[in-house]
Amino acid sequence: MFNEEYDVIVVGAGHAGSEAAASAANMGSKTLLITMNLQNIAQMSCNPAMGGIAKGQIVREIDALGGYSGIVSDTSAIQFKMLNKSKGPAMWSPRVQSDRMRFAEDWRLLLEQTENLDFYQEMVSGLIVEGGKVCGVVTSLGLKIKSKTVVLTNGTFLNGLIHIGDKNFGGGRAGEKAATGITEQLVQLGFESGRMKTGTPPRVDGRSLDFSKMIEQPGDVSPEKFSYLDVTKPLTHQRSCHMSYTSEKVHDLLREGFDRSPMFNGRIQSLGPRYCPSIEDKINRFADKDRHQLFVEPEGWNTVEYYINGFSTSLPEDIQFKALRSVVGFENVKFFRPGYAIEYDYFPPTQLKHTLETKLVDGLFFAGQINGTTGYEEAASQGLMAGINAALKVQERDPFILQRNEAYIGVLVDDLITKGTEEPYRMFTSRAEYRTLLRQDNADFRLTPKGYELGLASEKRLKRMEEKQEASEKLVQFFRNTSVTAEEANPVLIAKNSAPVKQQGKMFKLFARPNITIDDVRQFDAVEEYITSNNLDSEVIEQAEIQVKYSGYIDKEKNNADKLNRLENVKIPANFDYSKLQSMSLEAREKLNKIQPVTVSQASRISGVSPSDISVLLVYMGR
Repeated sequence: MFNEEYDVIVVGAGHAGSEAAASAANMGSKTLLITMNLQNIAQMSCNPAMGGIAKGQIVREIDALGGYSGIVSDTSAIQFKMLNKSKGPAMWSPRVQSDRMRFAEDWRLLLEQTENLDFYQEMVSGLIVEGGKVCGVVTSLGLKIKSKTVVLTNGTFLNGLIHIGDKNFGGGRAGEKAATGITEQLVQLGFESGRMKTGTPPRVDGRSLDFSKMIEQPGDVSPEKFSYLDVTKPLTHQRSCHMSYTSEKVHDLLREGFDRSPMFNGRIQSLGPRYCPSIEDKINRFADKDRHQLFVEPEGWNTVEYYINGFSTSLPEDIQFKALRSVVGFENVKFFRPGYAIEYDYFPPTQLKHTLETKLVDGLFFAGQINGTTGYEEAASQGLMAGINAALKVQERDPFILQRNEAYIGVLVDDLITKGTEEPYRMFTSRAEYRTLLRQDNADFRLTPKGYELGLASEKRLKRMEEKQEASEKLVQFFRNTSVTAEEANPVLIAKNSAPVKQQGKMFKLFARPNITIDDVRQFDAVEEYITSNNLDSEVIEQAEIQVKYSGYIDKEKNNADKLNRLENVKIPANFDYSKLQSMSLEAREKLNKIQPVTVSQASRISGVSPSDISVLLVYMGR
């Protein structure tokens, strides 16, 4: 069946595996996607949504590079929201509620239409490694499939163990068996492994809920979309989510099961996601809170199944049921399936290079939860990067690495490789020191030229981006060059409680005022005429507005990035022995020897390495 040698084999078809397979195949590499169940490609194992705070920026970046997540998020969306609109544009984050079944179907159909991509359903039980290089995989049936590179995207399946109260059983996801053999082989090869935990809430029958007692959460009045391509259109109608709250009574009922909780009785030793805690963890850690929000999210356009966001739990099913029935609107709730926790193997990501290739085995890449991350978006971005770099390695081209000032994806990978993680890592805007540069609105400007060079982004996509960029720059220039009289400006300024002007001035200066919006300046005849005659769309106008209002902050951040990027150009020799730098702290020497940073800039971001340690290193290197 498998006589030929593949360029890239991707193991696992979750969000990471799907993006990895798509990117490698679209770059011309002969690719095989092998998974335990082809019916579950890109399954939304947890909440039926894509995007959110910082995660929405990642989806936009994947799309700008030529990945599929943004397109599928649009085609399967049932609601769109731009979060944090009350804050500055660096914080705006797109999010869609998704039709879970359509999301997986659309992903599979897109992959099936991708050239150079084969599929096979079976469990991979081991790797073929010869002379420190990966040469393929071995399946549970004993098939040996050869490949020049392998990308492991095993999600929660590596020795997965599901917990519901005092019961536990092997599984990588409810109803699916765990994957065995790979962890043990990797440990034998010298890899360090660990255990992590994640959880999921119960799913319930929407027909048993009383939505009239809940707070409706509709989508945006003028919804946008994720993909920069025009293959999809914004939603014309949407499904609402709803919100309810727990109470002291609910908390008391939950506490009744704490002695049977695997989290509290010691059966789960591993750490779960800090920023997405279980309901029992929340009422234990935040004992002063008498209620917590619950978001009631539909699983699709037509299904009656609902996801109870905020009620993640591994408590016994009878406790889950009794407590949820005490929530307002849930008095008659019927369960489709109880919540559960799952423990699984992961590999500390400091064992990887910035390409996501392992340091120990040549040609072997890790992406997704195997690296200790949590979240569909974090997984998908790693899959994209691993697939790209696996293809580049086979094609003997330079690796593709995004810097921290270029993309949230660059921040994510650098954090993992440089700092590692001992708890499930998720992305936040606060993790990015250059978040004013890394906005969701300009991901195409930042990354589409790079995607085009890789062979992922089409010429049509690049041309569309260039036209948008040129139009927005011309509009900014129009505001810089065009004057407005005091007589025309003052009525608009006074109406917005903004200080009137005494003489004619440039529109740029007026528009830069915090309380003056594009709708205000469009009251000036010259502005409306320019926008109308040039047929400018909302994307171009929004981009120009951000450039005008935040130009000072953007320029400052660019200067800071340029300064730090100078250290990015100071390379450290491979396998450098830091133990000979006696002036450096012992902790710094130990961590630098373990992580082996590629540049001085990367070395400076390692926890425990101080500025004085970096000074010692720079002096040694003649800097």
